[in-house]
Amino acid sequence: MAIREDLSAFFKDVHWLMDILQNIDAGLIVMDKNYTIELWNSFMQNHSGKQPEDVLGKNIFAVFPELSERWFHHKAQSVFVLQNAAFTTWEQRPYLFRFPHYRPITGTAEYMYQNSTIIPLIDTKGRVEHICLIIYDVTDTAVNKLAQQTANRQLQELSRIDHLTGLYNRGYWESRLIQEFKRFDRYELPCSLIMLDIDHFKRVNDTYGHTVGDDVIRQVSRAMRAQIRDLDIAGRYGGEEFGIILTGTNAEGACVFAERLRQTVENMVVYAEGQQVQFTISLGISQLTDHVEDYRAWIEKADHALYNSKEGGRNRFTVI
Repeated sequence: MAIREDLSAFFKDVHWLMDILQNIDAGLIVMDKNYTIELWNSFMQNHSGKQPEDVLGKNIFAVFPELSERWFHHKAQSVFVLQNAAFTTWEQRPYLFRFPHYRPITGTAEYMYQNSTIIPLIDTKGRVEHICLIIYDVTDTAVNKLAQQTANRQLQELSRIDHLTGLYNRGYWESRLIQEFKRFDRYELPCSLIMLDIDHFKRVNDTYGHTVGDDVIRQVSRAMRAQIRDLDIAGRYGGEEFGIILTGTNAEGACVFAERLRQTVENMVVYAEGQQVQFTISLGISQLTDHVEDYRAWIEKADHALYNSKEGGRNRFTVI
C-alpha cells in the first residue's frame, strides 16, 4: 500500500511538473548532445507555429535553419564541458528564433526580442548529456530601451544644431575643431579651416529687416551644406559668420572649395517685397601646419585671412 501511495504521489508530482513546464511564460527546449529536441513546451509551440510532432526527435538546426549552427555549438559546448549556464541578451543577439510578436504595446517591433539561457542538465552520475534552452520574451523592455536611446540621440543632436541654419552651433563646432587639431598633431593629416561671413550684412538688416536677413543667412547655410562632404564640419560661429573645417584637404583644395562656394552665393537671390536682394561672402583660409600653436591660433589665422578679404574689396577669398 505504501509503495502504491508513493508511486501515486510521484506521478502526481511529475504531472504537476510537466504542467508547469508546458505553461510557463518562457520557451523551453531540452536537447541531447546531438542537438536532438526531446522537450518542446507550449510557449515554443505557440510562437513558432510548430507542433510537438513536427520537432520532437529532430535536430534543432534542421527545424530552424536560420539558427547559427556555429554560434550555437560554441555556446552550448561550454555548457556541456564546464557544466555552467551560458547567457545571451537581446543586445548581444536580438533573437535566437525569429518569432512574430502580437503585442499591441510593442507594435513597432518587427519580431520578438529574446534573452536566452542554456543550462546543463546533470544526471545521477554527474554527467551532462542534455541541455535546456530557455527563451524569454523581452520585447517590451527592448522596445522601450531602443525608443529611449533614439530619443536621447535626437536630443543630443538637437543640442548641437543651430536652429536657424541647420549647421552645428558654435560650442559643438569648436569641440570638433579641437578634435581635428589634436588629430593633426598626432597623424599630420592635411586639414584646412575656412572662416567666412556675409558682406554688408548689417546693411541688409537695416534696409530690408531681420526677417530678410534671416533668409539670407539660411540661403548661405544651404549653400554650405550642399557643398561640403560628409567628413567636413560646418558651423555657425556667430551672427553672420561661419566656420568650415575641411578634413583631409590642403590649402589648394580649400581654395577650390572656397571659390565654388563664393560663386554659388553670388548667384543667389532673396526676395523682399518684390525686390531682389543679392549678397556675397568673403572667406579666409588657413591650412593647419606644425607652426600653429593651438586651435585658437588656427582660428586667428583664418580670421586674419578673412579680414584681408574684406579689406581687399570683399566677395573673395584669401589664404594665409
